[in-house]
Amino acid sequence: MIDGKRVLIIMPAWNEAEGVADIVKEVHTTLPGADVLVVDDGSRDGTSAVAGAAGATVLRLPYNLGVGGAMRTGYRYARERGYDVAVQVDADGQHDPRHIPELIGRLREGADLVMGARFAGTGDYETRGPRRWAMLVLAFWLSRMARTRLTDVTSGFRAANRDLIDVFARWYPVEYLGDTVESTIAVVRAGYRVEQVPVAMRARATGTPSQSPWRAALYLGRIGMIMLLALSRRSPLGARLTTGR
Repeated sequence: MIDGKRVLIIMPAWNEAEGVADIVKEVHTTLPGADVLVVDDGSRDGTSAVAGAAGATVLRLPYNLGVGGAMRTGYRYARERGYDVAVQVDADGQHDPRHIPELIGRLREGADLVMGARFAGTGDYETRGPRRWAMLVLAFWLSRMARTRLTDVTSGFRAANRDLIDVFARWYPVEYLGDTVESTIAVVRAGYRVEQVPVAMRARATGTPSQSPWRAALYLGRIGMIMLLALSRRSPLGARLTTGR
């Protein structure tokens, strides 16, 4: 428990046996009141065994579904066990657990979804070229839709309250970057409150990116263009849902 809330840290992991134990232990040290769930996304190494030995609860998927599929599994686990807050933390070491209380704090102030933003004045994380241009376009349009400043809409470092845990357990995009961009668009358009807090991202400690920077830039550019039609499209979530719990 943290401030009377049951908090679950969901950690999607794919072939992260080399470093996942360190991240699990760091989260437990930083937030001893939180539970850690590692969703092994079809790893071919010893990720599950290493994570379990480090003190995490482990769910192992039979094959690789991607971050979105792993996170949907985690949200279902959180809903079934009555957690109040779910926080996504990557298993590669980029997300600093010391920022988690800031994300949870913003939920207490009324936000439904809080993102840790790399480009909000904290830290020295940088991207360049087409990827950065596409991210700026995304940030501009989503900021207008959310009526608040959002600078890092592709951040996977995010916290969701109980209402959105229920929503994401039933619907969560599995396509690459759908778990960040598409999910954010949907919750904003459904009337949920989305905010960000500045965070300093760390260098990847282990593993390799699942997509090349150029491929990611192409996808971001495509999403940026179709966002021009987003306001006229129907949200897959409809109007805001309330669990009533």
